[in-house]
Amino acid sequence: MNCHNEAGDDDYQPGHTHSHGHGHGHDHDHSHDAAADTGLADSLFGKVNVDLVRCLNESTPDAIKRVFKPYHQRLDTTQFVSSDPDDPELLVYVPFTAMIKLKSVFIWGGPSDSAPSKVRVFSNRDDLDFESIGEAAPTQEWALARGAREPVEYPVRVTKFGNVRSLTLHFPECFDGDESTVYFLAFRGEWVELKDTPVVAVYELKPSAADHKAPASENMGHHSIH
Repeated sequence: MNCHNEAGDDDYQPGHTHSHGHGHGHDHDHSHDAAADTGLADSLFGKVNVDLVRCLNESTPDAIKRVFKPYHQRLDTTQFVSSDPDDPELLVYVPFTAMIKLKSVFIWGGPSDSAPSKVRVFSNRDDLDFESIGEAAPTQEWALARGAREPVEYPVRVTKFGNVRSLTLHFPECFDGDESTVYFLAFRGEWVELKDTPVVAVYELKPSAADHKAPASENMGHHSIH
């Protein structure tokens, strides 16, 4: 199921697959393909750093980690996250293990009215909490589909999600009641592997008359790129 609201002309078009090769000439891994066990083209399932995912106001600690499932398990309703019974708001932080170019987000809260009715998505914001979220401007937001019986795909404005290290998803309310439930979250896009070793560049400085007496070791500049 696909939802096109909030999409622009430069957005990812669902159903498009990549069959061409890439001769970028750089030395990192670059992928457009799904993990073998997901059944979803351009899946980022294997790039979610599930161990570091966190959720504010979940009723059961770490339950949020259960909603990141292989695509063939997307209709599993035995694993889910729910909010505290008297407050439907959820705030989910999702870090990735690679640099992401996001194309779309899959969300499913089930067919009942405990499903979230809205989501606000923030790129590369790991500093948000319930005190700051209200005044923060989302990178993109959607009104979510009501009564969905399967995950709904929401295409993003790809120009705004080109270098993503993390996403924060704010679900402020559900359709009815005081408790929100989410069964499935997933992402589509491309990724570039991150390198753990920092690049160190050494620049040789040209000597001047004023510093010709300086030791040779002082004529070298060191610059680290992290």
